[in-house]
Amino acid sequence: MSIHRILVADDEESIRWVLSKALSKQGYAVELAVDGSEALDLIHKKSFDLAVLDIKMPGISGLDLLSRIQEECPGLLVVIMTAESTMKNAVEAMKRGAYDYITKPFDLDALDAIILKANKATDVSAEVQRLKHELKEHYQLDRTIIGKSRPMQEVYKVLGKVAPSDVTVLITGESGTGKELVARAIHFNSPRLGKPFLALNCAAIPRELLESELFGFEKGAFTGATERKSGKFEQADGGTLFLDEIGDMPLELQVKLLRVLQEREITRTGGSTTIPVDVRIVAATNQDLKEQVKAKEFREDLYYRLNVVPISLPSLRERTDDIPLLVEFFLERLHNEQGVSARVCTADTMSLLQKHTWPGNVRELENAIQRAALLSPNQLLTPEDFPVLEPESAGTDNDESLESLIAHKLHSSLSQMNVQELDNLYEMVLHQMERPLINIVMDKTRGNQVRAAEILGINRNTLRKKIQILGIDLKKE
Repeated sequence: MSIHRILVADDEESIRWVLSKALSKQGYAVELAVDGSEALDLIHKKSFDLAVLDIKMPGISGLDLLSRIQEECPGLLVVIMTAESTMKNAVEAMKRGAYDYITKPFDLDALDAIILKANKATDVSAEVQRLKHELKEHYQLDRTIIGKSRPMQEVYKVLGKVAPSDVTVLITGESGTGKELVARAIHFNSPRLGKPFLALNCAAIPRELLESELFGFEKGAFTGATERKSGKFEQADGGTLFLDEIGDMPLELQVKLLRVLQEREITRTGGSTTIPVDVRIVAATNQDLKEQVKAKEFREDLYYRLNVVPISLPSLRERTDDIPLLVEFFLERLHNEQGVSARVCTADTMSLLQKHTWPGNVRELENAIQRAALLSPNQLLTPEDFPVLEPESAGTDNDESLESLIAHKLHSSLSQMNVQELDNLYEMVLHQMERPLINIVMDKTRGNQVRAAEILGINRNTLRKKIQILGIDLKKE
């Protein structure tokens, strides 16, 4: 934050005129007041970065106005002007909170020096506020990674060991398990606290734009590049860059990312100068990178560069003991942040929530809790408040498992064949199961291939190939 708007208050017209001309010429927006009362009215109506006040004015004096400013606008810097260069005036002004004082007649260069110093002070103040905000966010993060289950305790152990170091981390886990939360926790518990934390979803940005997002570009590098722009690596210098959905990064960009990890320098698109960067990389994926390496869809050397310390996040169905804690946290946050009346789940509701498979993991649970809390007229949330949870997905002791149903159907179908004469049974069965499975998932996601690939746990390119091979019609209603 720099100084832009300055208020000048003095009962001498000549002083107001000189300061207005000089400060306006330097690019400052200047407002003038003839006495303390008018100055106070302007302060109440408008926003200022600096006030230059004469110590003696009719009505409210400069010192009294300074005291009012300290009470009502504590962020406003004040410079006191005095024609009496006495120690008493200087001490009194500084004691009441003045940023500085200047004696009349003064040289404009002296005032320029004070404003320059004030500019630096506001920059430092803004940095302090940013650090305070990040520290506050850091402590809040401790509350948003919720879980006391054994799988989460293992995550905490690794997180605690890896955060203070500077090694590259690869976070794996299904969509909605909280990979970005863990990445933030690593940053905010590291020596890089106070430096930037930037996140980039490699699957959400078109591949033709991804390179410039990462590395920036020079003016004229391509059509529309009317000025130089820094990329995420430069913006995150000194801090942490979180690369989400790293498995969707194009192969040609993987080569450039590998070079950055090795050389610790980047080159902007359209540029020739190398720029050193000090960035810690935390990557995440919901895909099996080992399988992508085998399929030549992900570089093996980059995989080993990223997978220095792996952190595997459990799915919600693997830590159902944490669901009551998560539900309590989400309900409390809704109450505190959005003013939703306090809500509590009944025992039957909690049992339903713990039996649901939650394919969308914690994110899906949070959405379900928000929907129920906002729509229910009652303080107690009952199973009826969660109609989107299909009974069969909740499961009961009498339900037949999917594996049992498949086994029954396979036994019935194969009993009508002479299995001994077949030599491609495995591929035939998989082929027949893949088609309806992909059809169902594509239907559930309304044709969104990115989301479908996430649910299926396969690469988007792999999904496209399977759709072509299986002859799945994406245009059907």
